[in-house]
Amino acid sequence: MIDQPADGIRLQKVLAQAGVASRRASEELIAEGRVEVNGKIVNEQGLRVNPDRDVIRVDGSRIPPPRRHLYLALNKPRGVVSTMDDPQGRPNLQQYVPRHQRLFHVGRLDTDTAGLLILTNDGEFANKLTHPRHEVPKTYLVEVEGLLDNKTLRRLEKGVTLEDGPIKTDKLKLVQRASSRSLVQITLHSGRNRIVRRMMDAVGYPVRQLSRISVGPVKLGQLQAGQTRELTQTELGALLDIVEL
Repeated sequence: MIDQPADGIRLQKVLAQAGVASRRASEELIAEGRVEVNGKIVNEQGLRVNPDRDVIRVDGSRIPPPRRHLYLALNKPRGVVSTMDDPQGRPNLQQYVPRHQRLFHVGRLDTDTAGLLILTNDGEFANKLTHPRHEVPKTYLVEVEGLLDNKTLRRLEKGVTLEDGPIKTDKLKLVQRASSRSLVQITLHSGRNRIVRRMMDAVGYPVRQLSRISVGPVKLGQLQAGQTRELTQTELGALLDIVEL
């Protein structure tokens, strides 16, 4: 038996409001045993829940609570400073924030690095997402000078030692070797400063261009430079699981 808050909302209504399915279809999901609340499969119709507090899943996927905050994915263009205000007057993130919204960026990217940044006004979520203990993996598309040989790729997988300690890739994929350049996809969970550039310098292949293409379950996809979009329900639910909110 799941405790029901006296002022709770019927589960099928919560699922419908979250866009999972219509109320009738949500009742069918419950009847099929595909819905769980706080880790327990629901087998009764009309269960009342608190969507702000209870952890609700359908087919194992987290259904985030009603949004009180804004969660955006931004494709930061190269040459833009990762700050909302720059005293030197350089291009910054503020120009990409929806009007009248006070947001801040989760983590940062170097000025010369393009790609995915998450913007939000949810301070607790941002703090947890950037905390090292959660080890959120980040994937980068890296163009380097020269033809990356297999020996160097194995070295990156095994790990290199930098001035602030050892580092190795979580995943490594050679995308292309052509002419005088190589393209490689690198996944790391480290948030150390300029870590990808320093890794590649350490093995003798300076970075020509660098772009972050994913943060955990959030992928850049077809988002164009300078554009933003709201995180999907699936992305936000997965991130809430990662940061244990």
